[in-house]
Amino acid sequence: MLYLYKIKQHFSPIAVATSSSLSAGFFYFFTEEERLFRANDRPFNLSYHYADNAIKTSKYNLFTFLPLNLFEQFQRLANAYFLFLMALQVIPQISSLSWFTTAVPLILVLSITAVKDASDDINRHKSDKQVNNRMVKVLIDGELRNEKWLNVQVGDIIKLENNQFVTADLMLLSSSETVCVCFITLTSIALSGEVRCEPPNNRLDKFKGTLTLDGQTYSLDNDKVLLRGCTLRNTEWCFGLVIFGGPDTKLMQNSGKTTFKRTSIDHLMNVLVLCIFGFLASMCTVLAIGNGIWEVREGSVFTAFLPREPGANAALSSFLSFWSYIIILNTLVPISLYVSVEIIRLGNSFFIDWDRKMYYPKNDTPAQARTTTLNEELGQIKYIFSDKTGTLTQNIMTFNRCSINGKAYGELFDFSGQRVEITEKTARVDFSWNQLADPKFTFHDHSLLETVREGNPEAQAFFRLLALCHTVMPEEKKEGELYYQAQSPDEGALVTAARNFGFVFRSRTPETITAMEMGRTVTYELLAVLDFNNVRKRMSVIVRNPEGKLTLYCKGADTIIFERLHPSCNKLKEATIGHLNEYAGDGLRTLALAYKDLDESYMDEWRQRHHEASTAMEGREERLDELYEEIEKDLLLLGATAVEDKLQDGVPQTIEQLAKADIKIWVLTGDKQETAENIGYSCNMLREEMKEIFVVAANTADGVKEELQRKMFPEAAEEPSVKKARAGLFWLQKTETVQDEKVDGDYGLVINGHSLAFALEKNLQLELLRTACMCQTVICCRVTPLQKAQVVQLVKKYKQAVTLAIGDGANDVSMIKAAHIGVGISGQEGMQAVLSSDYSFAQFRYLQRLLLVHGRWSYLRMCKFLQYFFYKNFTFTFVHFWYAFFCGFSAQTVYDEWFITLYNMVYTALPVLGMSIFDQDVNDRWSFQYPQLYTPGQLNLYFSKKAFVLCMMHSCYSSLILFFIPWAAMHDTVRDDGKDLADYQSFALLAQTCLLIVMNIQLCLDTYYWTAVNQFFVWGSLAAYFAITFTMYSNGMFLIFTSSFPFIGTARNSLSQPSVWLTIFLTSLLCILPVVASRFLFVQLRPTINDKVRCHMTQTIASLLYTPSSQLSSMVVEVKTLKGVTVWIRKEFVHCVIIIKISVKHYRGRWTLTKLLN
Repeated sequence: MLYLYKIKQHFSPIAVATSSSLSAGFFYFFTEEERLFRANDRPFNLSYHYADNAIKTSKYNLFTFLPLNLFEQFQRLANAYFLFLMALQVIPQISSLSWFTTAVPLILVLSITAVKDASDDINRHKSDKQVNNRMVKVLIDGELRNEKWLNVQVGDIIKLENNQFVTADLMLLSSSETVCVCFITLTSIALSGEVRCEPPNNRLDKFKGTLTLDGQTYSLDNDKVLLRGCTLRNTEWCFGLVIFGGPDTKLMQNSGKTTFKRTSIDHLMNVLVLCIFGFLASMCTVLAIGNGIWEVREGSVFTAFLPREPGANAALSSFLSFWSYIIILNTLVPISLYVSVEIIRLGNSFFIDWDRKMYYPKNDTPAQARTTTLNEELGQIKYIFSDKTGTLTQNIMTFNRCSINGKAYGELFDFSGQRVEITEKTARVDFSWNQLADPKFTFHDHSLLETVREGNPEAQAFFRLLALCHTVMPEEKKEGELYYQAQSPDEGALVTAARNFGFVFRSRTPETITAMEMGRTVTYELLAVLDFNNVRKRMSVIVRNPEGKLTLYCKGADTIIFERLHPSCNKLKEATIGHLNEYAGDGLRTLALAYKDLDESYMDEWRQRHHEASTAMEGREERLDELYEEIEKDLLLLGATAVEDKLQDGVPQTIEQLAKADIKIWVLTGDKQETAENIGYSCNMLREEMKEIFVVAANTADGVKEELQRKMFPEAAEEPSVKKARAGLFWLQKTETVQDEKVDGDYGLVINGHSLAFALEKNLQLELLRTACMCQTVICCRVTPLQKAQVVQLVKKYKQAVTLAIGDGANDVSMIKAAHIGVGISGQEGMQAVLSSDYSFAQFRYLQRLLLVHGRWSYLRMCKFLQYFFYKNFTFTFVHFWYAFFCGFSAQTVYDEWFITLYNMVYTALPVLGMSIFDQDVNDRWSFQYPQLYTPGQLNLYFSKKAFVLCMMHSCYSSLILFFIPWAAMHDTVRDDGKDLADYQSFALLAQTCLLIVMNIQLCLDTYYWTAVNQFFVWGSLAAYFAITFTMYSNGMFLIFTSSFPFIGTARNSLSQPSVWLTIFLTSLLCILPVVASRFLFVQLRPTINDKVRCHMTQTIASLLYTPSSQLSSMVVEVKTLKGVTVWIRKEFVHCVIIIKISVKHYRGRWTLTKLLN
């Protein structure tokens, strides 16, 4: 049977999307008002110049790559700045540095980025070529011919076969199956079919059009369309009419640019780089003024051997020196900063992808970092917005209880009327009498089966409705072996329940539904399907039974159904409401069921109006909604269903851990209030010990305002406190922040969807945010997808905090895209949430590892990288600044030109990358043991404007030491043989050697976690420095390139002197000693949470390594490692320490544990 790819709330499980571009944002743009074409009439269709079926996702070709890529790269401020510097360096009156000092780093950065972009684009070219050259059968001149995809045109009729990709957006014409959705003959449409439809757009869930055939007009909607990017399944072949091709297809229309998410550190870096530009300009201005003063006072003395050019004066010299110092001090603006940041993010993304502890073997689903630009933001999350069904729960539904005609079924009671707990040993209902029953289905209340088999009309009508009112597709490979393909687990569970109780859904066609009712085959004529959507929250079918009776069957949310009941059902409604509240209190998902008998004459008239509305090109949805509202009223209540959706493993523990990390979790769900509350208690979000749980359920704006104005602190203000400020680049962005207020105890907030609609209005939204943020837990129930996104945007706007949204279905996509970080759960609801997300995995419990381990490590690494990067560059540059006062402000460099060229690219690049990719303050188990380690990231404690200023002050101190100590040591110094040592080359070599050694020592002090890679990078960079230095300062290099390597013999002459090494030692000591002392004092006097945990971890390991044998028996327990080695570990540390490889020795009455790895 053919199962169409229907995009409503999720992807169909058997129609597979093949492109992640479905996740792109929604940008509505149209190039035509209406599309008109004829079937199999190429000359007519080509006159409209519709796009063909070729796609192009690549950006460049062989000729445009270089100019376009360079143009894109030079749009970045830093690259354009360094290009400007390189232009200045070719002006001899300005530059005292060779052009290559800027050109080599710039070319290297541009090359790395260009290679990455070229690699990405080559892959896109290969993908485009592969897709465009696929073959498909096209009906041309009355015969099927094999054509490439790129040659397919709008209006062509093509034939697809099983497991073949859908070539373009198609209107389904016919298939090998008798239950095809469309039943138009291929011959008739090929001769005279004309289609009018909407223009190309990216709305995956909607399609409007009409087909005119033999004078008759037929409605076309999304159910009759196959979308490009899907795979044809469960049918041998089908014919389709091409509606949209290539770039006009829904898939490609959704591949537009999404909103580019940037981290808070990115925004801060932009501001800091702007400040650095200003600081650089001020430094150059000071030095330029100094040059002018020096030229006036001292310059005339040197004109005897340095004559001035004609027309040159102090003012011109000062002007030129300004630009010269712009060139020399350019390292304040680090060219390699952004490239290094991207490399670090890429490395941390790989760690997420490779984490086996986030791999779900049941579904063979690993964690996936779908973006590489947001890793450090994972370490700063303050608010989590979570869906419930499929995110906190398994989304595997089981029919648990039901209410039929006011009587509840599904629970067991003993003779005294007390409820009996149902366990695995409880006797199950025997369905062996039903040969078509699902053997996996379990139910324990025998009275329900007895009621049905006795012929109770209400009970039979109840299950008849469940067997008819749905969109499930059956599959029967063998006689009696039924498999249901359901769009949602709820529908599958309900249809399966009806199947076991004797009402078996067997098959369907576009016009009929066939069911087996208590052993009797009954075929119903299907007159209309009133689809479910998130606004209607109900579904109806209108059928005619074999006796000719017309009936509308409806199921949906209880609040929606109850509004449409006939007054005669009031008493039954009250009884059913009581059962629904009981079911919701037990955490079950509920639906209400109702029906209505219809009059034949009314139905004929309604169907005519329905046809007119469904074929209308303007206002189709509104007209259909009015018709649905008209017919779905005065319903008669049958009862209600309750299905169970169990929590995923580890959800309560994960929420508890995240709460300890001071992360607030808000649950946004479409379920009933009672169901949501029950899940809240099950997840440990709502607790009995909470001081109060507020429920906001008013139906008016004034009522909502009154319920929101709760006093949780005696001295709380009447109105929310809002702080206004400016932020962003050039401080142009105005921000408003609702201030946190003190709370007297723990509170919870539960708010309904209709109340939330009032609360999100402009005059109440701050009151909502104030109250919600004062509560420990917030649960919003009966909310729409739009409301989910609005809540996220409200918190983003007025709390200035980092938000994360997590969900598993299409109704969560808007929320996922609205948050700073979106996480998709790959579960039962398809892949739409995953395709829209930044990170994805299979289980909610993996979220704590993503945040508390990977997120925290990524944030810590990025902050340490930025602090160290700015420190090493500022220190390097400030030495030039001090040297200016000793060289007459002549813009002479203090270092060798080759050292300037290689400093950032070679000597200091790899060590800092090693630290920034591999460093850990504590391992993952200690991160779980102390979730409070996460809070510094929320407060931006590791890198901020204050931290940047402190970094500059540290650099200033280090630069003073690195310049004046070597200068003083070299002043009037002689070699061992009495010859002078004090010359410019020797001083430059000493200063740059001291600088590099100090930078490496500082990096070693900043590194917590050492690996072989870190060791190799640190020692390798030092070895590379000395090897390159001795090579460049050798006689051979001077003889070959005399002008480029003037420091001949400096290295062997200077570094052979003990005084030089003593100076290096003294300089390094004076630079590092204050750092060590200050850190020691801070750890002792004002320790951070990291300091405390690291101290405790060190003491733990020390106590494990060295424990007196007399105390061992009472303090330790026996543990077996994975390799079967028996060891003993202190009892209180068993839960947080794992011994991977260890040997136990007895030495002088003490136990020593060696080779301990965490």
